[in-house]
Amino acid sequence: MFAAAAAGLVWANSPWWETYEALSGAVLGPTKWGLALPLSSWAVEGMLAVFFFVVGVELKHELVAGSLRRPKEAAVPVLAAVGGMILPAVVFTALVVGLGNPGALHGWAIPTATDVAFALAVLAMFGRGLPHALRAFLLTLAVVDDFLAVIVITVFYTSNVDLFALAVALVAVVVFGLLVRLRSPHWWLFVPVALVAWGAMHASGVHATIAGVLLGFTVPARAIYGESWPRTHRFDKAIRPLSSVIALPVFAFFSAGVRLVDRSSPAGILSQPVLVAVVMGLVVGKVVGVLGTTALMTRITPLRLSNGVGLRDLLPIGFLTGIGFTVSLLITELSFTDVERIAAAKLGILIATILSATLGAATLRWDFHKARRNKAPSGA
Repeated sequence: MFAAAAAGLVWANSPWWETYEALSGAVLGPTKWGLALPLSSWAVEGMLAVFFFVVGVELKHELVAGSLRRPKEAAVPVLAAVGGMILPAVVFTALVVGLGNPGALHGWAIPTATDVAFALAVLAMFGRGLPHALRAFLLTLAVVDDFLAVIVITVFYTSNVDLFALAVALVAVVVFGLLVRLRSPHWWLFVPVALVAWGAMHASGVHATIAGVLLGFTVPARAIYGESWPRTHRFDKAIRPLSSVIALPVFAFFSAGVRLVDRSSPAGILSQPVLVAVVMGLVVGKVVGVLGTTALMTRITPLRLSNGVGLRDLLPIGFLTGIGFTVSLLITELSFTDVERIAAAKLGILIATILSATLGAATLRWDFHKARRNKAPSGA
């Protein structure tokens, strides 16, 4: 995904940028169903729906059989996720107003989301040997973050809803839920129903990726018919490679292709307050929101962190929550229509993602080496 994003960014700023824009703007799809969309829109609404299906499956599993099924244990990371969304929104709002660009306030939700795939990948690469409770904390926080992001998109970035089309989409979701519980389900039954749900959701005015979440949420999270594994595991295993290898890289390629110097303004996107607001919201707002909420909750309430995990141990996790790539890019597309603000927000997301991943990786390695030194024999 990083490679695809880099390719899109380089191509968009190369001497051949016009070919990139021509590719992004190429229109495909039937006109009469409102599906004659440019490739860049297919990447956002089509490819990203696959990713959100995986999110829905993961949410269902965590709520029924995973880290969110025991409220007492999940309470601290759940509240940390809420704090980690509120403070970045406050930071973004304060900066765009303070820097004289109140017209950008509609993008307040851009720095609120965490990219769970990237965050867990960095944790897996650099956090070996650290307590498993740290990964559980990040996973719980990121899953709740995804759930709240879906609510934000649905409530604040949806307008002019076609109730009939929405009803058709919901009926298709119900049919999908019935099919997925059959004793012997077949993929060729799922695909047309899922496409109807997606198409109707798109026609309704609600962002089509919401259909992916709802479809994923219908998958049973407990074993049925004597099966060894719940179907959430089976669907996750089957669809996640498609999401990770095809859908997300295609989305990243088209979403990250922003020109660093806007052709219509000599100042370019670097002068946009949105850029600073997004970077500060993700890099600073996220870590302060997560750690601050955790500290507050563990001091004024009976809630506690898992045994062996302290507030300082969560510093790398706080940094990793600033990796807001996928959903942040999506919210950017929904927030603005002018080229300069979109480009500034996307560049801010790229900068914040690199900074947050670097800080998270560095602190993870520091903690790992510190843990090894503490475990080493005194005579070593």
